Amino acid sequence: MPLKLTQNYLMAVINTSALSGGSAGSADIVAWDEFVLAQPRAHLLQLSSWGILKARFGWEAQIVTLNERDEIQAGALVLLKRLPFIASKMAYVPMGSYISGATNYASLWGAIRRETGAAFLKLEPGHFPDGESPNLAGAGFLKSPQSIQPAATIIIDLNADDNKIMRRMNQGTRRKIRKSLAGGIVYKEGGRADLPVFNRLMQQTGARNAFGVHDAAYFAAVHDLFMPERGALLLALHDDELLAAIMVFAVGDTAWYLYGASSRSNSNLYATYGIQWEAIQWAKRRGCRYYDLWGVPDHDPATLEAEFKNRNDGLWGVYGFKRGWGGEVKRTPGAWDWPWNPIIYKAYRAALKLKR
Repeated sequence: MPLKLTQNYLMAVINTSALSGGSAGSADIVAWDEFVLAQPRAHLLQLSSWGILKARFGWEAQIVTLNERDEIQAGALVLLKRLPFIASKMAYVPMGSYISGATNYASLWGAIRRETGAAFLKLEPGHFPDGESPNLAGAGFLKSPQSIQPAATIIIDLNADDNKIMRRMNQGTRRKIRKSLAGGIVYKEGGRADLPVFNRLMQQTGARNAFGVHDAAYFAAVHDLFMPERGALLLALHDDELLAAIMVFAVGDTAWYLYGASSRSNSNLYATYGIQWEAIQWAKRRGCRYYDLWGVPDHDPATLEAEFKNRNDGLWGVYGFKRGWGGEVKRTPGAWDWPWNPIIYKAYRAALKLKR
């Protein structure tokens, strides 16, 4: 592991793609995960396991930290992607970057620049408490034309009993949940042996709704890296037929619904509603305060309500379902780019424009 002194901090760089087998450096990974879990904004996509996952599927991954007296003071999991037709890379920080003590974000972002040698940094910092988001424009970032994770989501507050959580929902969602729980569906937590049927249902759902889906190897890696410690595969079965399945994850006080699939069979049983209710129960048992439905169109609530009945493209297709659960629309600062190499960054933006 390369080390160097920078601005009075010891900077450690952990290449997670080289550590996927748990070899030398695993103690540093443990220290990083403990640091992430201690943060108020702890996020699944900043854990070392997320870097290991992405390093198996086309990315490089590094954890860059600023340390003082062997204690991490700031850091980020950084994913690196080679840019097509250009001999350079994009550095990407998903849903994070953390500072504590006397450190500042500028020092951390500068460390990422030096250690990755990337042409630019794409930052999606995730959710901040009101008024605590860093001034990204003032730090040299530009609003990005390309996001990787959804900027807006709906978050359900779980700090209530089930009756109160249901009362926040709209009438249609409550009715469908109750039907799903009374319709003879068996809800259970699945294991690795259930991945083939989960994957088939995912492929069917993706083809039906015209969105891309990860392959079987990806979901197997997700299972092996995160379950059961950080996640669960939940299944809804009726007469041994899989009607719906989702993967949910939990870190700190938040659970996330990231992957889901459903069958058109027996749609009158509303398995997609029952399985989300089961996921909420799973999150509550884990001690989570929030359940994140992960991804709605990036508009203000008034626009969402005015347009959702007339739109079915992109995330509009799922907003009609998610809006009924009584959560609150929350928006992150979105995606921002810091163009360390202006020439390559201009080429990147031009390529995006041409692609569109």
